[in-house]
Amino acid sequence: MTCYLCTRSIVRLERGNILTQFHIFIIRAILGAVFAVILSRMFYPDANIIYVAGLGIILVGLAYFAEYLRNRKKQQP
Repeated sequence: MTCYLCTRSIVRLERGNILTQFHIFIIRAILGAVFAVILSRMFYPDANIIYVAGLGIILVGLAYFAEYLRNRKKQQP
């Protein structure tokens, strides 16, 4: 969810240009990787890189799931 909150604040650029979905994915992937490394190093310093990558994938997936839930609530009357 942290990635979702971070990307929503930078979706619009200075002149009102909207980022493409690919750019949003790249930003979420980078933020997911950074937060996965930070979380894994804080709680499990000896974690294997595979587990850190898995945590990053889960974080990005949760960001998209949170966006889905947010958009679903807006579409309901």
